Amino acid sequence: MPSQTPILWSFRRCPYAMRARLAIASAGIPIEHREILLRDKPTAFLAASPKGTVPVVIAGDLVIEESFDVMLWALNQNDPDNWLDVPPEAYDLIDETVGPFKTALDRYKYASRIENSDPKVDRANGSAFLLKLDRMLSSQSCLGGVDYRLTDMAILPFVRQFAHVDLDWFNAQPWPDLSRWLADFKASDRFRKIMVKHPLWTPRPDT
Repeated sequence: MPSQTPILWSFRRCPYAMRARLAIASAGIPIEHREILLRDKPTAFLAASPKGTVPVVIAGDLVIEESFDVMLWALNQNDPDNWLDVPPEAYDLIDETVGPFKTALDRYKYASRIENSDPKVDRANGSAFLLKLDRMLSSQSCLGGVDYRLTDMAILPFVRQFAHVDLDWFNAQPWPDLSRWLADFKASDRFRKIMVKHPLWTPRPDT
């Protein structure tokens, strides 16, 4: 009889997959983790989700193909850390992260692939959003207040990706509260646990 454990297709370094794993871990939902390479996507993965991006959760007949939907799916089942206790404007900030900020981040990180791009301009565009976060964090330890909430966990993986494009440059910038917030997250057991390396998934001989 097939296992009813939900399947998570993931790629370790993808920020979208990171935030999905963070929510699943917080909710304590057992999953079958299937690690893949985005440059060599398994046939079974593409059959489950033809759009070919991670994360993807398969839970019975349910297929969840967007990372934020995965977060809500997990937390609506179990939310022991009260991540969903956020004001309505938190969702606007999350949308801004995966909208204008992610556009600037991708253009900055992958400038060599984009014709007529100027990574310094794109870095500056992304930095404007980070300065906004720094101001928010100047009066509270997390975007969610005293403790991490959905806002923090949906945004932190993208800030981490931006920082690691040029970590020396990032660390030299005047955003001490943002840097402290990111450093605390990267040093946390929560982050360490979701970044454990998994072997690449391979199909069983009988599948």
